[in-house]
Amino acid sequence: MAKIGFIKLGNLGMSQVIDLVQDEIAAREGITVRVFGTGPKMGKDEAAATEELKKFDADFYVMISPNSSAPGPTAARELYKDVPCIVISDGPTKKDDRAALEEAGFGYIIMTVDPLIGAKTEFLDPVEMASFNSDAMKVLSTCGVVRLIQEELDKVTAMADEGKELELPHILAKPEKCIERAGFNNPYAKAKGLAALHMADMVAKINFPACFMMKELEQVALTTAAGHEMMRAAAQMAIEAREIEKANDSVFRQAHSKKGNLMTKTRLYEKPQ
Repeated sequence: MAKIGFIKLGNLGMSQVIDLVQDEIAAREGITVRVFGTGPKMGKDEAAATEELKKFDADFYVMISPNSSAPGPTAARELYKDVPCIVISDGPTKKDDRAALEEAGFGYIIMTVDPLIGAKTEFLDPVEMASFNSDAMKVLSTCGVVRLIQEELDKVTAMADEGKELELPHILAKPEKCIERAGFNNPYAKAKGLAALHMADMVAKINFPACFMMKELEQVALTTAAGHEMMRAAAQMAIEAREIEKANDSVFRQAHSKKGNLMTKTRLYEKPQ
């Protein structure tokens, strides 16, 4: 039995499904999961509260948050530096910072394509927040990010289940790396998927100054709206990519069996093998 603990500090697009991707129909045997979430906040007080999950005594932990270099996630890592832990975040992206994580014993998957939301009261309300996250999830799911994380966590879970020493991933998940996990068969679908990932990557670059630098109402509102429009366009591109695969009856599916083995199929009326 592999035990996995998930720590959610704040929210990324991937946070919505991070604890579900290894057991998508809730039928997998030999795996048990617990989740500790702090909602939208990710400060030092929330970080301290996550220590409660260590009582679960998991084989390994997955800590997901925006900006893992921020004070809250940094403080949380101090609590988990003595156990196997994989950091999933949208940063840091610099090589030296990632090397520091590895040297401290942490695994990591850094997703540059998990976009920064336009978190300003001049623009964002609960409906806009939910809409943005649904658009982000469309890109992350269709264009390879979900499968990349699912496959990497599956590898570590298998090691834990077999009692082996854990080898944690160290991956900078840029668009080019993510698209190779998407399983597109049609090159035009793959191109659309890659375009969607690059657009999602660019959303953060648009929203960052609006969130942390701009002050004037019109400038903030216009810029955050532009970032969200780009995210919406990226989601539509991802939808178009999958529609091409559906039209060719070539959607790649990779389901878990009850024993946790991966079964694949591409034809709709084909049995997973």
